[in-house]
Amino acid sequence: MSGTRPPSARRIADALVAECGRTYAEEAGIRLRDTPQPLYQLLVLSLLLSARIRASVAVAAARALFDHGMRTPRTMVDATWQQRVDALGEGHYRRYDERTATQLGEGARLVLDTWRGDLRRLREEADGDRDRLMEGLRRVPGIGPAGADIFVREVQSLWPETGTWLGAKALQGAERLGLPTSPGRLARAARGHDDATFAAALVRAALDKRTVDTVTESARAR
Repeated sequence: MSGTRPPSARRIADALVAECGRTYAEEAGIRLRDTPQPLYQLLVLSLLLSARIRASVAVAAARALFDHGMRTPRTMVDATWQQRVDALGEGHYRRYDERTATQLGEGARLVLDTWRGDLRRLREEADGDRDRLMEGLRRVPGIGPAGADIFVREVQSLWPETGTWLGAKALQGAERLGLPTSPGRLARAARGHDDATFAAALVRAALDKRTVDTVTESARAR
């Protein structure tokens, strides 16, 4: 309606979290804690999400891998390449299944050899430096800049020394919603909301115009 004031950034942020406020780790069934298994599962999910494939497919593929027992770097290494391919296929992750099955095996081996299966050792190496953390993550086969971005975005509430992290895709979601894209102003709009949850919600807005429409209408009604 012409002449109607647009909703405030705060109302949009509240509506966004109410509509789709959950991390991708939560969607994949990962109970994220600062322990080796869920951190490794987040690494796997970050690899899958970073491919040019629908997020829902990546989440389904992660769930299938975990359902088949591939929840740790050791069980991922012990699984055969074909078992990894088959699990990815169950999640309809078929376009990249063979290459990804290889990357998962190689990546699990690197995590075992480099950090003894425990990504908290990578955290210690980074010593609060987000760039060093991302550099370490990119050593894992299949984890490029996008995968490292996803991991840090999802783990930031658990590892707060990384600082608030949104990444390019979340900022794209903010722009679509009419939210400020400067980190300071966006942080003020999101005050009181979990950083990882809010960042994931922004990504969902970037990936789905219907989410933008729903959130905007909800914010107007508040």
